[in-house]
Amino acid sequence: MDLGTLMVLALIGMMIAIFLGVHIALALGVTAFIGTYFIFQDWYLAAAQVGGASYEILRHYVFATIPLFILMGDLVAKSGAAGDLYRVINRLLRRVPGRLAVATVSGNAAFAAVTGTSIASAAAFSRIAYPQMRRFGYKRTFALGSVAGSACLGMLIPPSILLIVWGIITEQSIGKLFLAGVIPGAILAALYAAYVILAAIRDPAIAPSAPEGEVDPPLSASEVVSGIGIALLIVLVLGGIWGGLFTSTEAAGIGALGAMALAVIKGVGWRGVVEAVIDAGKTAAPIMILLLCAGMYSRFLALGGIIDIIRDTLLSLGLGGAGIVLMMIAIWLVLGMLLDSASIILLTVPVFAPVAAGLEFHPIAFAIVGILAIEAGLLTPPFGLIVYTVKGAVPDPDVSLGEIFRGSVPYWLLMLVAMLLVWVFPGLATWLTEFV
Repeated sequence: MDLGTLMVLALIGMMIAIFLGVHIALALGVTAFIGTYFIFQDWYLAAAQVGGASYEILRHYVFATIPLFILMGDLVAKSGAAGDLYRVINRLLRRVPGRLAVATVSGNAAFAAVTGTSIASAAAFSRIAYPQMRRFGYKRTFALGSVAGSACLGMLIPPSILLIVWGIITEQSIGKLFLAGVIPGAILAALYAAYVILAAIRDPAIAPSAPEGEVDPPLSASEVVSGIGIALLIVLVLGGIWGGLFTSTEAAGIGALGAMALAVIKGVGWRGVVEAVIDAGKTAAPIMILLLCAGMYSRFLALGGIIDIIRDTLLSLGLGGAGIVLMMIAIWLVLGMLLDSASIILLTVPVFAPVAAGLEFHPIAFAIVGILAIEAGLLTPPFGLIVYTVKGAVPDPDVSLGEIFRGSVPYWLLMLVAMLLVWVFPGLATWLTEFV
């Protein structure tokens, strides 16, 4: 069997196994091991190759970034800072049309900068923001859409777990990827807020204003501490990376320490801190296993020369660079209907990133385009991981998945607009990285 046929059969077999329900990590690892055996025709060499790949990944210090940032987010969530942050921003936006939905978008953007994951934001704001919007008469689909759509900002605004996974897989600087997500993330948050304001102006019935004469109670000490604490965490983590004071791994450790201090100030006891550490471990462990197996898979792809085969095949189609990237985006959107975001990165990025580099697409800008496309999958039926998270978290048993999907459509479209902007103007993603 020639090498090209082996690689194609291995990839097809792996995809069939995944769609039949085999865990993504097992599918990646077994495909790499069996495929490597057929390349060398030696079980010992195959075991040595996949073992060496996993060892090299596991011993790399960047690998510690994921659990530390997850711990930072869990400690902040445990402290109740998300609710306090939402209430602070809501007070500041009193005169803005659709202010509760705008506060949800703004709160999610700020919360994303200390959690790194959309799931945490979706769960938190489903319980915090949705009941408030419904209490003031907001239309249900509009309220649900603002929660689900803005939660996706967590995958783009640093420190994003997906950006960390992308950086490990492609061996790019995680610090630069974080900086690359700042401007596109801010643009996407601004587009979301602009949509909410315009929709509220156009149809005030979907987002009624606060009753005349109603006065918000003064900010509590807890809310002030949360607002200042989260702002300091953002400056400490991102400012430290941007200013060259520490690496992304060191920033994760310092961020986790700062989040622990905030949690203690907010009254979280020793038991709560231990629970946050255990929860972070439970979240990080599956991601680590996935990355180990993805390292084996990437080594197998490199040994088999599949990157060259796929690049030559795509170039032979005569689609041009733009057509090939569009094909990649289409594949990401389709996979987003079926798989979670991390799995999509692990499956496709080892193949797509070298092809894009061969087409002279800036690797940093391509990463942001890819994250935005994969991020859109979080709102794409029938999988829509964020949609299912919101459905499970909102304190309203009458909410249906269809309502959340319908409310999320404008946010899904705006993600595609942001993706197009980064594609046409790659400097939006690369400009800040030039200063590091």
